[in-house]
Amino acid sequence: MTKVQRLLIYLVLVVLSIPALLPLTWMVSTSLKSDKQVFATEGKAAPTVSIKSLVPSPVQWKNYPSAMRTVPFQTYLRNTVLLCLITVFGVVLSSAIVAYGFARCQFVGKSIFFVAMISTMAVPPQVTMVPIFALFKALGWYGTYLPLTVPSFFGAPFYIFLLTQFFRKLPDDMSEAARLDGSNEWGIFTKVILPLSRPALATCAIFQFMGTWNDFLGPLLYLNNPSSYTVAYGLQQFLSKNGGQWTLLMAGATVFTLPMIVLFFFAQKTFIQGIATTGAKS
Repeated sequence: MTKVQRLLIYLVLVVLSIPALLPLTWMVSTSLKSDKQVFATEGKAAPTVSIKSLVPSPVQWKNYPSAMRTVPFQTYLRNTVLLCLITVFGVVLSSAIVAYGFARCQFVGKSIFFVAMISTMAVPPQVTMVPIFALFKALGWYGTYLPLTVPSFFGAPFYIFLLTQFFRKLPDDMSEAARLDGSNEWGIFTKVILPLSRPALATCAIFQFMGTWNDFLGPLLYLNNPSSYTVAYGLQQFLSKNGGQWTLLMAGATVFTLPMIVLFFFAQKTFIQGIATTGAKS
């Protein structure tokens, strides 16, 4: 591929990414404006959207500390990070154990159980929302983090499928060598399979971190104490109480989005490697 061809491909990709970047650009731009810049003044027509209108002048950096003071953002952030760490650990560990059983162990009905597990991915979450809520409330878990964390320790069908495909591609030689040395299945799993599966495990961890970070429905259903709110739910509460302060809301939304952007850029190589190496076994 010549340099000209590569340049043309990059230009096409940049053009195609503009529609996806516009909402993000507008959010960051609004977070750095004053109210007079955001809303049209009385008696004047609303300003047209242009590149010039997206550039705040002057830049209002004070919107960010003001937004952080409007809601207990540090509390929301601490709660969200705690939930992310617990769910990532639980779902990666449990999904890897189940996936190892499907990929490496032989037992009666393995194919049937695997198909049944995969079939649950087709069930909309809205179908099971009410009975699961009734179950957690009967257990006395309503108003706690247990409904948001405990299910992660029982595996997730998508991650189980992803890891199963990866485990099946790993060569059997190292496992057989460890088995001849007297290692049991748990030793093979922890000392041989897991070290070789870091890209796939990292991919599952990134997916789960992003899912927990962006989760709004779970905290909405199960959390009733403002001191236990997450960032996603806290922003909704900010909107309901201060709906007209769009500059502060966009500042909070920018801070909420920033960790996901940083995480993707730092973990992009591992993420792509994990996805690329989890195809079906040839």
